[in-house]
Amino acid sequence: QVQLVESGGGLVQAGGSLRLPCVASGRTFSSVAMGWFRQAPGKERGLVNAITGRGIVPYYTASVAGRFTISRDNAKNTVYLQMNSLKLEDTAVYYCAARSTTNWALRGSEYDYWGQGTQVTVSS
Repeated sequence: QVQLVESGGGLVQAGGSLRLPCVASGRTFSSVAMGWFRQAPGKERGLVNAITGRGIVPYYTASVAGRFTISRDNAKNTVYLQMNSLKLEDTAVYYCAARSTTNWALRGSEYDYWGQGTQVTVSS
């Protein structure tokens, strides 16, 4: 069993930055793939960034290229989403998710554990 707790969300002006940490507990964290998803009002939840158990970043959604960075600190059981140059369209609830394997996946249905989500609101 894995418990995930996100934090770091809030209200930020367009062009600003936020860093979202997700702290994991309950099992060996360093071996599992992690992902950050987001869901905006009226839209489906989608994968933003993923990182494998080995720290490889195989995926980011095109709209965040050059602006968002996923990383992990296995010593702290934490995965981060650094978000720079935020845009209005980045407004969403952001979720941290974990798989039970070291390999990443695109679909949310292939993630086994989820955090409660943290709201990010970007204002003009």
